[in-house]
Formats: sequence, structure tokens, C-alpha cells
Amino acid sequence: MGPTGAGKTALAETLYRQGGFELVSVDSAQVYRRMNLGTAKPTAEQLIQVPHHLIDIREPWETYSAAEFSRDAGLVMAAIRSRDCIPVLVGGTLLYYRALLEGLSDLPEASAEIREQIAKEGEDLGWQQMHTRLAQVDPAAAERIHPNDPQRIQRALEVFRATGSPISSLQKNRQGAAAGAFLKIAVSPQERHLLHDSINRRFEQMLDAGLLEEVRQLMDLPQLSPDMPSMRAVGYRQSIAHLNGEYDLSQLILRGQAATRQLAKRQLTGLRQLENVQWLDPTIVGWESTGLDWTARFLHKTL
Repeated sequence: MGPTGAGKTALAETLYRQGGFELVSVDSAQVYRRMNLGTAKPTAEQLIQVPHHLIDIREPWETYSAAEFSRDAGLVMAAIRSRDCIPVLVGGTLLYYRALLEGLSDLPEASAEIREQIAKEGEDLGWQQMHTRLAQVDPAAAERIHPNDPQRIQRALEVFRATGSPISSLQKNRQGAAAGAFLKIAVSPQERHLLHDSINRRFEQMLDAGLLEEVRQLMDLPQLSPDMPSMRAVGYRQSIAHLNGEYDLSQLILRGQAATRQLAKRQLTGLRQLENVQWLDPTIVGWESTGLDWTARFLHKTL
């Protein structure tokens, strides 16, 4: 686990090359086909050398929920174990991890009508104002959800309007957690500025590699619209705004980098709320060896 741009994949690939491991992606954006550069997805060549399960399993106009991930990951992990291998979950989507490790709440199905209504209100009033409305009906959820996270604000308001109950209270009753023991390793530099430097460089590299052309091709797809969950992903949302003429390239770079840093901050906040997490600093020489040692000791103790 770890924030975006921290180096999670490097450790996972090191484990894979030891033999006896298979990688399972835990990334809510990498599930989408055609979204490659902006999600930092491994290239086709890399995926041949180091395969990942649960990458490229949906079209970008399709939905994919935490419940679907939990189901799919459970099936994949069972298949991996049947081959006498160890599943390695790698990615930064904490919602997916929580669904798998803690189970899921019995929340109502998405309501297209209510969701459309909330989306229009968010477009008219702005998501900061919608976050304020959420705080009035569900302070606990508003405290946990960032004001710049429209997808989760929308879902929390949708649940409240559909049930009359705060999503925070409904989420207390969880079921369906995955069985088995888990070693939880979080990869992140202790020095925050090093993570920020990595994030800033990577966003510029994405643009140099052709991110804007990727977004143009996506927006040419008749099934896809900017308000779909896939297009709200960090980097894509800002690129769409730039292509629509809302700001120039220099502003795109600054806004894309800032949004990615905010995402990393939210990821770190969520990770610190998990119990029994081993933290690895990828800037320290030999950090991958430490991760391998932790894994070996964990497997020796549990298998």
C-alpha cells in the first residue's frame, strides 16, 4: 500500500521475481481499459514480464464498485492460492483495501435519479457547497471525506436521501471480510517533500508521454462523458478542463500536480488509520530487502 508515486510497484515486482507470488492490482483507475498514462499503469510489455490481476477489466464508461472489487479479488486470491502461490495486493485505493479487509456495509443500490439530481446540484453550486450540505446531515462522513472528493460526497448524500440515515452510521455494520492473515506494508518516504518531488516529476512525465492525446481519444468515445467516475480521476479531470479551454498548459501542470499531492495526502491519512501497518521508506538504501525479510518472516509464521 502507499500514496501515489511512492514506489509500491517496485517492491511488488521484487516479490514477484522471487517466485511463488502473483500480483493483484488494487487501483480504482487501472481497472479501466484505454486509461494508461494518467493511471501510471504498467505498460503492455511490463505486464507480460510481471502480470497483474484486475487491470483492464472495465471500459471507462462502465462502473466498478468496492463491492465488485472485493468479490473479484476474493476469487482471484483463491485461484492464486490453489496454485500454491501467495497473493500480493498492490495499489493505492484504500476503499478497496477496506472492503477486502474489513468487509462491506449493507448500503442501498445506486439510484440513477438521485445521483443525477446531486450531480446537477454539484455542478450548479460547487462541491465545496455540497460538502457543507453533507456536514449538516452527516458530520462524521463530512469529516472523513475531503471537500475535493466529489464522488464520495455524492455517494454519501445519495445514501442519506435514499434512506434518511447517515452513511457513517450504516457503514458501522460490515460483513464479508476476506479470511486469512495479511501482512500490511505501506511504502512512503518519511520526508514529505521527496514524495511531492516524485509526484511533480511524474505528472510532467505523463504529459511528455502523451497524456493529453490519451484524454482526447477518450473524449472522442461517444459512450464517455466528463462526469463519469473514470473521468473524475486525478489528472484526467484537469486535462479535460485544459482541453476545454478553461486554463493553459502551465496551469494544467500546476493543478494536476496539486490534485495529485492532495490525493497522496488523503491516502496517507487513511493508511495511518489502519492497524498493524509496517512502513517502508523507499529513499533508504536496502528498503526492498527489508520488505522481503518482513514477508519471509510473516509467511514462516503463518503458513
